[in-house]
Amino acid sequence: MAFQRETEALGQVAGRLGWDQETMMPRGAAEQRSDEMSAMEGVLHARRADPRIAGWLAQADPVDAVAAANLRHISRSYQRATKVPAALAQELARVTSIAQGIWAEARAKDDVAAFLPTLAEVIRLRREEATCLAQGGDLYDALIEDFEPGATAASLGAMFDAMRPRLVALREAVLGATYQPVKLEGHFGQEAQMRMARDLATAFGYDWERGRLDLAVHPFSSGSGDDARITTRVVEADPFNCFYSTIHEVGHACYELGIDPDYRLTPLGSGVSMGVHESQSRIYENQMGRGRAFAGWMFGQMQGRFDGLNIPDADAFYAAVNRVQSGFIRTEADEVHYNLHVMLRFDLERALIRGDLAVGDLESAWNDRFRADFGVEVMRPSQGMLQDVHWSCGLFGYFPTYSLGNVYAGCLNVAMRRDVPDVDDHLARGDATPATAWLRENLQRHGGLYEPREVVALACGFEPSEGPLLDYLEAKFRAIYRL
Repeated sequence: MAFQRETEALGQVAGRLGWDQETMMPRGAAEQRSDEMSAMEGVLHARRADPRIAGWLAQADPVDAVAAANLRHISRSYQRATKVPAALAQELARVTSIAQGIWAEARAKDDVAAFLPTLAEVIRLRREEATCLAQGGDLYDALIEDFEPGATAASLGAMFDAMRPRLVALREAVLGATYQPVKLEGHFGQEAQMRMARDLATAFGYDWERGRLDLAVHPFSSGSGDDARITTRVVEADPFNCFYSTIHEVGHACYELGIDPDYRLTPLGSGVSMGVHESQSRIYENQMGRGRAFAGWMFGQMQGRFDGLNIPDADAFYAAVNRVQSGFIRTEADEVHYNLHVMLRFDLERALIRGDLAVGDLESAWNDRFRADFGVEVMRPSQGMLQDVHWSCGLFGYFPTYSLGNVYAGCLNVAMRRDVPDVDDHLARGDATPATAWLRENLQRHGGLYEPREVVALACGFEPSEGPLLDYLEAKFRAIYRL
């Protein structure tokens, strides 16, 4: 395991380079950083595909479940690495590093044309990689495997097909309701927002001795073990953007920080999949953070920090926090619309990878689909295909894990409230400890010990499905909108 520990440590160093690129790196360093990322990927790829690993795996005799799980992850990584040429892996690292800066500038200028050639190159490289991995199978399935082992486009598509009718019906009912919550309005300064964001992170158990909070164009979490960092962003007219982005990323970071320390710098020392990861960020953000109990505590906090709130009481604030509207931005979307945003991306990126959609037609395809799904016309690219960082990073196959995480979170919420019936009494005081302790004990501490669906089923005591999430959404929003 000494060899593997060094590989895991180098992977963490590569992640830190990515964190720096999005938070602290001077803009002029982008080209050099892409070479650094390429070089690091070359080192990591060589280690992951080291021919000695095959012999070590053949000789290994796991003595317990932990050893067997480590071998499972090492074998999966080795099989993947040996299928992808080192030169391709390095070129992907180099191009996606540069692409993030090009995307950020194009987004700021609403200039799709400036991004399309780079996006086309990213897609070309990812399709080449997927061809190596799929070995005659479905290219998109091969990419999904990187983020959610065991999931396929077919299984995710079936999940979306089951979710869409109830989500659309709920949306129509809510948007047509007589009662509509008041929107929070005003000017909320950056410094005050960041102070409250730090307090929110503390309320959800974020360990400041092993983490930090910074600003980024697109909020993210990075790292594991004893170093799990988070970022957020500030819109001075919309503090919920900052507050709920922060809580979301705290969920990711707390998952990493909550893993059994014995697994540190082993294949078990990180979250097992992005779907399970998203279950943590989404249950922190939504079932807890947007719940009536915690929203009531937040209202009191905001009254003490921001003058002239246009929201009269805690009930109206809870409704404002959960206000449903056909907005453009996925990360700002309410719970009713959020999964519809993901479905749009799932269908478009699957078509891009399969070659059914040309990159040059992506903007019009996005805008047409958005109009059909949301009934709103996209007015500028930063509201549409340029809003997310994922495609510049080459993260094709990642988006559906957001909805899978919502599904897992719906199941975990049922189980948590079954086992911790007084959880809302604590959340109403700004104390998420009983909830986060349950999640840490039943899911987070296991890291990569189990397969994704297996660890959720073990935590819940039942097989995960979309039913609990949809039941939760219908009950919550029908009550808020007095339907």
